[in-house]
Amino acid sequence: MDNAYALQQIGLPVLGIVAVAAATFYAVSFLEIREKSFRDLDELDGSESGVFKPMSSRERRAKRQADKQARN
Repeated sequence: MDNAYALQQIGLPVLGIVAVAAATFYAVSFLEIREKSFRDLDELDGSESGVFKPMSSRERRAKRQADKQARN
């Protein structure tokens, strides 16, 4: 009986921590996917017409570097 009680006192908080960590992971993942989709939307040229202008590799590299510097 004491063994089950001790296991419950340890296991329940651990289970709660794991549940909160999983919820946080999914929330952050969802926000990152949403942010990426908005960035992709910004890359569209003439967003009203839905025409996509492909960027050259230089433009993509410059944009990545600018985004990276903006984050730092």
